[in-house]
Amino acid sequence: MDDKVKFQIEFVIQSSPQLLYQYLSTPSGLSEWFADNVNSRGEKFTFIWDGSEEEAKLLKRKSDEFVKFAWDEDDDGSFFEMKIIVDEITKDVSLFITDFAEEDEVEESKMLWTNQVSDLKQVLGSS
Repeated sequence: MDDKVKFQIEFVIQSSPQLLYQYLSTPSGLSEWFADNVNSRGEKFTFIWDGSEEEAKLLKRKSDEFVKFAWDEDDDGSFFEMKIIVDEITKDVSLFITDFAEEDEVEESKMLWTNQVSDLKQVLGSS
C-alpha cells in the first residue's frame, strides 16, 4: 500500500466559531454540507453519499475549536481534522483542514474539500 501524504488547506469563513462548530461536529450540521446524510452512535459516525456508507470514529473534539475523525478502513494513522482558527487581530474566522491522500490524489482531494467547503459557506450564508 502506498503511504498517504498529509496535506492542509485553509478557507476563510464568515461565521462565528460557535455556529461553524455546529456544522463540523453534529450529524445534522454535517448532513447540510459534507455528506447526503450523517448518523452517529457515540463516537461512531456514518457518512452516506449516493447510497454508499463510510464509517468514521470521532477521535477528538474541542468545543468551538476542532473535530478530528479517522475513517474506519484506514488503519495507517491517517485522519481528517477540521480546525477553527480566529485571527487575534482581525477576528477573521478560518477553517483549517488537515487530511491525508495518496500522493497522486492530493490535488483531487483538495478540490473535493474546496467543493464541500463551498457548500458549507452557502449553508452559512458566507461568501
